Amino acid sequence: MTPQRNTGAGAEAELPEYAGHYPLESCLGSGGMGVVHLARSTSGMKLAVKVVHAEFARDPEFRGRFRQEVAAARRVSGAFTAPVVDADPEAERPWMATLFIPGPTLSDQVKRNGPMEAAQLRRLMAGLAEALRDIHRVGVVHRDLKPSNVLLAEDGPKVIDFGISRPKDSELRTETGKLIGTPPFMAPEQFRRPREVGPAADIFALGSVMVHAATGRGPFDSDSPYVVAYQVVHDEPDLTGVPENLAPLVLRCLAKEPEDRPTPDELMRELRSVAASYDTQAFIPAQRTGNTPPSPKPAAPEPEKRSGRWHRPRRRVVLAAGALALAVGGILASVQWLGADPTPQPHGSPRTTAAGFSAWRAKPVTKGAGMAHCAFGVQKLLCTGPEQAFALDPKDGTVLWRRAFAGARWSGAPVVSGGLLQVRDQAGQVEALDPGSGATRWQRDLAANTGTQYTAKTLLLTRADGLITGVESASGRTKWSRHLPNHHRPRIDSFPSDASAYATTTSNDGKSTRVTAIDPGSGSVRWSTLLTGTLEPVGAEGGSVYFLSADPVYGDTDAVVRYTANSRTSRRVVLPTARQDAQATVHGGVVFLLGSTGALDAVDTGAGKRIWHLETSVSRGSALVAHDHYVYFSAADGRLLAVDARRGDLAGQTPPRLDAQPDGVASGLSAPVLTPARVYATAPDGTVFALDGRDPSAW
Repeated sequence: MTPQRNTGAGAEAELPEYAGHYPLESCLGSGGMGVVHLARSTSGMKLAVKVVHAEFARDPEFRGRFRQEVAAARRVSGAFTAPVVDADPEAERPWMATLFIPGPTLSDQVKRNGPMEAAQLRRLMAGLAEALRDIHRVGVVHRDLKPSNVLLAEDGPKVIDFGISRPKDSELRTETGKLIGTPPFMAPEQFRRPREVGPAADIFALGSVMVHAATGRGPFDSDSPYVVAYQVVHDEPDLTGVPENLAPLVLRCLAKEPEDRPTPDELMRELRSVAASYDTQAFIPAQRTGNTPPSPKPAAPEPEKRSGRWHRPRRRVVLAAGALALAVGGILASVQWLGADPTPQPHGSPRTTAAGFSAWRAKPVTKGAGMAHCAFGVQKLLCTGPEQAFALDPKDGTVLWRRAFAGARWSGAPVVSGGLLQVRDQAGQVEALDPGSGATRWQRDLAANTGTQYTAKTLLLTRADGLITGVESASGRTKWSRHLPNHHRPRIDSFPSDASAYATTTSNDGKSTRVTAIDPGSGSVRWSTLLTGTLEPVGAEGGSVYFLSADPVYGDTDAVVRYTANSRTSRRVVLPTARQDAQATVHGGVVFLLGSTGALDAVDTGAGKRIWHLETSVSRGSALVAHDHYVYFSAADGRLLAVDARRGDLAGQTPPRLDAQPDGVASGLSAPVLTPARVYATAPDGTVFALDGRDPSAW
């Protein structure tokens, strides 16, 4: 079952409503270092505002990095980047506002539509060369050019995210032994001589980005960053699939020595002679939607051939874990999702599947962009959408009732607690609705920075001073209040299969986490312990609590921890590769965790090892749900995916269901809802659908 994720009991209890004088409207994306919000200037201009996480705002070293990012972004602000509109790196929560650019990232475009055509590749390479020319002209080296840092706008590619770039004259230097970047797109000198990295490193990254755009993979591929690092330094790149007239130029970009790579100006000159068809027309990515056949494309002036293998045989080498210390950097990039489902079905349209089950699909969300967030309870599918709450019949998707809330913006998915539908808006009001009619049963206004967490019968409120209050979910009546010893601004988590709630507080240095189990009904302490590391609870079953352990500086998940209270024992299972922004669930002693890049791992804490790994290609997927046979999660393009829980194979997935609005954004994905035989999911186009969870291959 999915954990009832905390909506903010700690430093991130409430997302800020403003950055400077800009009201923040919705979340465009979230990363380990901060959150990007959609906002508008006084004149109505759309902005993307990056707000740093509170814990990093207290770190002087990170503030230095953020000041550097702002300075670098301002120096290069122009036609080939997202122009900086305003920033305050000295604010309590540092922030930077750039012009909002509609368009997918290159990473998402390739994942959604596959490798690019040759004409598109030429324009992409020319656009990136122009961007690097302007970036290098002002003395800045990006150092983290990769597909997720390239936005595909209508007027050409834009390079974003200067979080680890630095001017040549910067005094903020890379620490000895610490490499910052993304291994598959780093140049050899970034591993060998990180203090001497110059503009040529960005040219190497451009070559890697072009291979990814042409083939869907990088020129150096491996699950292990250590193997990738070895290949980058010693092996020849794999250019299989790159168009033959571009492959020699890409190969020059990937030269091992910086002085052997072309400059941006040389690239542009050579691209003009690659083919007479080279032009500078607007880059408009092709969209692949549903099962509709693609529109015929104009014939290219000449047939483009894809290259064979442009590399020597690779040497397979296993490197010791300590051979390279890779700190994979980059704060985050805003991701905008575009497109539409061309074949909407009638409201509640059924489709018969295994065992006579009728799958259905409905579209109850019709007002404004946004997806529904649902929970199952009292034999109904209870949901919130843009400025509304509603109930669906789980058998066929019929709308049972609808309740409008003018201007309401929900904070997190709804929860069924105390037999009522519990919702919270971003203004800080909690409300309990009758699941049979949608009528308000009780409501409560919360003080600023109050965290909320629901259990089966109790709403737990946490204040900044550490006070925890238990509220009866059925009536709204306060039952108890108390301060927990050894906890300051605790985070509260609870899980459907467990009777306790768990308060966690991590030490300032990130070396330990205090965990206290409390009785939600009375507030009494059941047990308390101090565990090693920066820990986040992700599940509880069979008397054990399961945690993700994160690197205290970068926030990447590097291990899974199980603590058993009766025996007072803990077990730590180290991951072979750290995962950024991981989400996790627990079933049968196995922790399933999904990283922001789509890496899905299953870790058996009993066996003390990772039992399987799958690259799903889903960027920033939803929270996971699992049972004995499958693990389910949703993608931002509206797909529902099922993975075999025992083998790690993809068992089935649905077609994409994208928001039809040109600048529509999936602001927070809803986790699938699981019942014994069915799985319910939602999509950015406002669709809610039900499928037979026992037969994903039929989806």
